[in-house]
Amino acid sequence: QGMNALTAAAPHPAASRPQSSSGTISGWLLAVAIALPSVCWSASSDRDFAEKPWIEIQAQLPPFPQTENLIPFFVSAASDNKFLIDGESLVVAADGVVRFTLVIVSPSGAQTISYEGIRCATGERRIYALGRSDKTWSKARNDEWTRIKESSLNRHHAELYSQYFCTVGVNIRDADDARRALRQGGHELTRQH
Repeated sequence: QGMNALTAAAPHPAASRPQSSSGTISGWLLAVAIALPSVCWSASSDRDFAEKPWIEIQAQLPPFPQTENLIPFFVSAASDNKFLIDGESLVVAADGVVRFTLVIVSPSGAQTISYEGIRCATGERRIYALGRSDKTWSKARNDEWTRIKESSLNRHHAELYSQYFCTVGVNIRDADDARRALRQGGHELTRQH
């Protein structure tokens, strides 16, 4: 009973302050004003950073490659083929796709020419068109995006992806950057390791 008397006799310091309804409302409004911008920013940032559906830009076929514009690149000592990119056909588009004309020359001199794209964000490739002997383009029958794989048959795609156009943590800025990477034997960051 003595303890209860003490508790009753010594009111809590907050209890001795007069409470006004305007002070309570002001405090509540202040809390809302502080929290509201962060809630609004969070909601808008979620919209800004939400993954938007990818839309591919319509690829425009380039002029047929000229010998003087071909840039060789190394694929593997295990291959007797020569691999070249037409430097004038290189495009780094707003949709994140690096597009280029690829020329593969066999040891007998036979050429396979294709206009292709590599999508760095997903590690996929696509063939848009194949070159004909009369130096015109023919739309590729199978022009779907396919995953780039480390296989001996398509090693050149994996090499272009990992060493030249889509190195880890580095985005090719433009066609000049892509040409520079090809002429230097790989993107500068891959050669530093």
